[in-house]
Amino acid sequence: MLTKPRNKITKRIFIAATRMNDGKTTTSLGLYSALSDGKKKIGYIKPVGQRFVDINGEKIDEDSFLLTETFDVSVPIQAMSPIVVDKDFTKDYLDDSKSIYPKIVNRLCRSFDRAAYEKDYIIIEGTGHAGVGSVFDLSNAEVAKMLNAKAIIIASGGIGRPIDEIALNQALFEKAGVDIIGVIINKVQTDKLDFIKHYCGQALEKMNLKLLGIIPENAKLSEPSLSQIFHEIKGECLNTTDNIQSKKIKKVVIAAKTGLSTIDDIEDGTLIVSSGDREDIIQPCIKSNKASMLSGIILTNAIKPNDATLADIQASEIPFILSKDSSYSVISRMNKMNIKTQPHDVDKISIIKEILKSNIDLKEIEEAFKLSL
Repeated sequence: MLTKPRNKITKRIFIAATRMNDGKTTTSLGLYSALSDGKKKIGYIKPVGQRFVDINGEKIDEDSFLLTETFDVSVPIQAMSPIVVDKDFTKDYLDDSKSIYPKIVNRLCRSFDRAAYEKDYIIIEGTGHAGVGSVFDLSNAEVAKMLNAKAIIIASGGIGRPIDEIALNQALFEKAGVDIIGVIINKVQTDKLDFIKHYCGQALEKMNLKLLGIIPENAKLSEPSLSQIFHEIKGECLNTTDNIQSKKIKKVVIAAKTGLSTIDDIEDGTLIVSSGDREDIIQPCIKSNKASMLSGIILTNAIKPNDATLADIQASEIPFILSKDSSYSVISRMNKMNIKTQPHDVDKISIIKEILKSNIDLKEIEEAFKLSL
């Protein structure tokens, strides 16, 4: 049974964050690409995952799946996603921690050795803030220490709250004996870049932390695909699903007026939400010269249109989705969605690669490994 990885050579970068959805996966993608551009061999692992997809009957963390679909990682995906926390994991662990802990540590270390084999750097993506995973003795700080990694902390744009949260995470990593390379401030409004850089830089300097970069907010990265909304609302497609992955939602219109008024609101990337019995809205949208600008139409309340309109829908290239929920419920669920980059989001992945490469201090990260691992 391993308690530490055998690999002593590969440089380890642990990507942590002050909270969920601060941009760990975005940073991991961008950093992987930026380091690869220097002709270095890069590995990736997400030791503990909480959201997973089914790959050939195995539970695989969705971020590991994204990385392996985006880059030529040349590593079995199982090695990149050793521990997946499903709904029973914590309960089962607490019932028999003495038996389970050595097994999951052994699995983690062996997976790490496989993912890091013959790599110059390996990016280790954490889960949530530094303390997440403490309940089963594998917090981010503990995993970073076990793997002998140096940490980068990601926080969302601002000064007061982000700095306070960085301080809490700093304390947990330092208590575990983990060196912190520095901090990346993510999702900063473009008109506040200089302001945040100046004042966050000052605050971090007082904490003996380096500011590695300020990442500007990019609206395109927050645009959901129609496919994501389809799965979120558990909808039923009334015509085609062929292109719903590529349809990005830039604007949502709740069709409560007349058909002509609704058409006036249509712009590129518009999603219309309407009750299914509003043929006076559906038909003008199908026949409008703005039809190609529509990313889709959601029909609510489980109401299908009349047979004539349904036939027109099935002949239309506009994706139509039927939901059993009300328009209010559909909009509410959409507003609460966590928009994560998917393997088919080629445009987003391209933006992520460029935005990280242009806004982080890669030399500072590389310098952190020149003295020692």
